Amino acid sequence: QVQLVESGGGLVQAGGSLRLSCAASGRISGINVMAWYRQAPGKQRELVASITSDRRTNYVDSVKGRFTISRDNAENTMFLQMMSLEPEDTAVYYCNVRLITGFTYWGQGTQVTVSS
Repeated sequence: QVQLVESGGGLVQAGGSLRLSCAASGRISGINVMAWYRQAPGKQRELVASITSDRRTNYVDSVKGRFTISRDNAENTMFLQMMSLEPEDTAVYYCNVRLITGFTYWGQGTQVTVSS
């Protein structure tokens, strides 16, 4: 079993910044892809950014140039640096990891609220 603990969410004004963290622990044989998803009220969950074990990254168009995903393979942690936040970024942000075995795990989510 793998546990994911997210932190760093909160309330920020438009134009502000936040840094999310996700720490993975448990029976981890190796993490392939780590990703951040988000879900706003009344909307489907969407992929925000992902990073592979060799640090190839991918971003949804709406956050390109504002968000940066990174990971520490030795510590099984992942980060999302969010800058120039907009009210449209308000959502619950979820950490997701896919192990090399193919199993996928989700965190409990952390709320990000951006006020205008």
